[in-house]
Amino acid sequence: MAEPDPEPMASGAGQRLGAPETLGISTLDPGHRPPAMPPGRHVTIRVRMLDDTEELFDISQKASGKVLFDLVCSHMNLIEGDYFGLEFQNHQKMMVWLDHIKPIIKQLRRPKHTILRFAVKFFPPDHAQLLEELTRYLFALQIKQDVSIGRLTCNDSSAALMVSHIIQSEIGDFEESQCRSHLLNNNYIPDQMPLIDKIMEFHSKNIGQTPAESDYQLLEVARRLEMYGIRLHPAKDREGTRLSLAVAHTGVLVFQGHTKINAFNWSKVRKLSFKRKRFLIKLRPDLNSSYQDTLEFLMGSRDCCKVFWKICVEYHAFFRLFEEPKPKPKPVLFTRGSSFRFSGRTQKQVMDYVKESEFKKIPFERKHSRVQHNSRLSPLPSPRHHEVPTEVSVSVLQMAFSRTLAISSWSLYCASVKPQCPHLSASSGHSHGMVNGQKSLELCSHSPDGRQPSPLTSPLLNDACSVRTDDEDEVRRKRFPTDRAYFIAKELLTTERTYLKDLEVVTVSFQNAVGQDEATPDSLKDTVFSSFEPLHKFHTGFLREVEQRLALWEGRSNAHIKGDYQRIGDVMLKNFQGLKPLTANLHKQSEVLLELEKACRSSRRLEGLCRDFELQKVCYVPLNVFILRPLHRLIHYKQILERLCKHYPATHVDFRDCRAALADVSEVVEQLQGSLIKMENFQKLLELKKDLIGVDNLVVPSREFIRLGCLSKLSGKGLQQRMFFLFSDVILYTSRGMTPTNQFKVHGQLPLHGMTIRESEDEWGVPHAFTLVGEQQSVVVAASSLAEMEKWMEDIKVAIETAKTSNGPSPNLLTSNLTDNKCPEDSTVEAESEDDIAASHTSLERPAPHRGNTMVHVCWHRNTSVSMVDFSVAVENQLSGNLLRKFKNSNGWQKLWVVFTNFSLFFYKSHQDDYPLASLPLLGYSVTIPSESENIHKDYVFKLHFKSHVYYFRSESEYTFERWMEVIRSATIPSSVARVLNNKESHPH
Repeated sequence: MAEPDPEPMASGAGQRLGAPETLGISTLDPGHRPPAMPPGRHVTIRVRMLDDTEELFDISQKASGKVLFDLVCSHMNLIEGDYFGLEFQNHQKMMVWLDHIKPIIKQLRRPKHTILRFAVKFFPPDHAQLLEELTRYLFALQIKQDVSIGRLTCNDSSAALMVSHIIQSEIGDFEESQCRSHLLNNNYIPDQMPLIDKIMEFHSKNIGQTPAESDYQLLEVARRLEMYGIRLHPAKDREGTRLSLAVAHTGVLVFQGHTKINAFNWSKVRKLSFKRKRFLIKLRPDLNSSYQDTLEFLMGSRDCCKVFWKICVEYHAFFRLFEEPKPKPKPVLFTRGSSFRFSGRTQKQVMDYVKESEFKKIPFERKHSRVQHNSRLSPLPSPRHHEVPTEVSVSVLQMAFSRTLAISSWSLYCASVKPQCPHLSASSGHSHGMVNGQKSLELCSHSPDGRQPSPLTSPLLNDACSVRTDDEDEVRRKRFPTDRAYFIAKELLTTERTYLKDLEVVTVSFQNAVGQDEATPDSLKDTVFSSFEPLHKFHTGFLREVEQRLALWEGRSNAHIKGDYQRIGDVMLKNFQGLKPLTANLHKQSEVLLELEKACRSSRRLEGLCRDFELQKVCYVPLNVFILRPLHRLIHYKQILERLCKHYPATHVDFRDCRAALADVSEVVEQLQGSLIKMENFQKLLELKKDLIGVDNLVVPSREFIRLGCLSKLSGKGLQQRMFFLFSDVILYTSRGMTPTNQFKVHGQLPLHGMTIRESEDEWGVPHAFTLVGEQQSVVVAASSLAEMEKWMEDIKVAIETAKTSNGPSPNLLTSNLTDNKCPEDSTVEAESEDDIAASHTSLERPAPHRGNTMVHVCWHRNTSVSMVDFSVAVENQLSGNLLRKFKNSNGWQKLWVVFTNFSLFFYKSHQDDYPLASLPLLGYSVTIPSESENIHKDYVFKLHFKSHVYYFRSESEYTFERWMEVIRSATIPSSVARVLNNKESHPH
């Protein structure tokens, strides 16, 4: 595409941050590895960050620009560093970007006296493509700078609106005197005084916004401005008219003053080149255009031409190419043109890398924000900034959990508008300079003049920050009973604690967030209250009795006759007889679900309130799952009693009570079984409705959900990843959108009536391929494995047979905004994103948030599938309790409260916490027992691993070990089962 003047080529290609040996924190392998430093004399480089702090980096003069840039990114724990660069003023007084391939000594003449600026280099069209909160925060700082120096020009309303979001992030919710005083003492835009009243008016409308939301809204306003991301390069046309050239993700732009007068999209540009002062744009032939074939612009000097040409080459490669261009072979005799090329990952590679690596949200501290968020006005708390917490250890612990456990995956991938960042003072996070036994990058970077490190720096923590337990736990454990019945009873206790917390999500959190609003109909309030309040009251008393009995059983009381209390059946029998009058409340759970759905359909405001509530940390699974919890809990009681009855001999003092309690609970479960099956299907359809865009009328009485998951669809462009949804009457195929909602966009539907299916691996030469032959079209798809293909084919065949018994095509087939049933095969991910952008909200509206951690997203990222049968089995396999966790390369064990539900592990500091600090979806993981070579010399240890990610967990007894293995195995890949069963014999007890 480019034909420049000659320029020698630097040796050593190097790779950008984000390559497999990334410096970013991995989801499962915490810790940093400093970039390789070549030998030679070191020099200190000064870098000015976006928050105006300065950092010093010791680096070899022979090191490439990439090494320095990677040090800067790792210093901040910045994963999406490829959007940024280091710019400096060269010896010709021109601002240029640091070349990643060339050695630093060849770029900086006086490195000790040169200040490099860390800045945004590539401005994407949509900030939703920025997957990390830290990245969006840095972009917000860049916008703040551009606005303040007048580079980002706009009208007064846009300027005032942007400043209102900036000060919302910095000082919090609107208070008139404070806001006016702040604006009088701080200048955010040129000539700010006349706009103070307008800024305050906008600020008063931002109440409840967290700093992260304010960043998001600031970028939402900025990205719509004509000068967003524009860096002007002076030029003249052939007639000598003064113009400016700029480059954006779309192509090369021409400005006159601050008005865009022309644009040359990349698709129209055949070649960019420069000859001395002349910058040349060669266009593709177009009979309908009056443009000349080659456009010529005169710039200030050859160097000006070359600087702009380089930026164009990099912009084109970053936004248009799928992967980094390979270097051209070096000519033997003569060189012609510049050997400069884009070095680094393209935007697509960055997004794929973050998505596939399942990074979690890395917490950081905002220097400028000192807002204490008002929890009454918004469901998600915001950290308090610029204040040293009274209990640093708690903040450190939360940071450690957030860093080492969370896959936010699923949020990771989503551009959530309410991300959180646990607070920690910068100074406390850099103690000892060690990360999991390795030296941290504090050895490579320090602040000038003895100042504290930049607040952008995310503290590097080791797992010593969490509660650590080892020998003392062994001693404590040996004092407790070892009878299997005790551990079964203890499972009742631990799961009851979680169940009561789940009830409080509805009785307390939901009613506080939604029940007080006038949009919530009285009938819904009455139904929820009358159904859940009696259950909450009953289970509060039941839990108290179970806790007292376990305390007696463990000998932690003054009981005179210890043996009389080593049982649980009598407590369960007495309480289940008390539960019988509440059976009517259990039947009402379906009414609550129906009433809530009906109310949300009739009130957009209530629907929004419920959606916002689901984004709260306390609502760690979909809201409808909590509503069905009372029905699921009965199944757990039945399982526990069955295990007790199987364990006890008929002569045991507890056997008769356990058997009687089992009869009582079995009777209630049988009465509710039919209703439960229908409600689970209804709940699943409601959940999928939230995940899909482009579909109406998904929830109808006759439709049953069967399976969802990833398949590759064969098209003219090859295999493309698609998300498939199999129902009893239709198959939908979708792709994941790139909007803040993270929903899946429907491309087409295949009615099951009249469909046939056949295996097609030999026909198409694609492994695990099969063809769906419908009455109107045929679709070829490929599964990720033989097991996945067999699951899909079996379920589809059964569904087709069932559809044959219906009277022709269902009248309730999906209606959508699709023009036909076919997928637009030529649409790429980029085109889909453009569609989503066109439908996005205005700058004054908040984007509609959406959970990014549902099973649909997990299946998308893990390239697997899950069926309704799997969901039903998952309901039965729920567990809570304390576990000890260890990373692959760490030494100590951390004590966590762990809840297993919805195919995921949720991690807490203790059972008293209101919401989990992190989660780990287990689809795709394997559960095994550590081998001898792994040197885990402890009893009752199991191992979770997915690709390069490894966790070790310790349980307290043989029974709890077996239970955790059983429930986790139900959510992990089947290939792990055989190995678990084979190794179980050799596990030390």
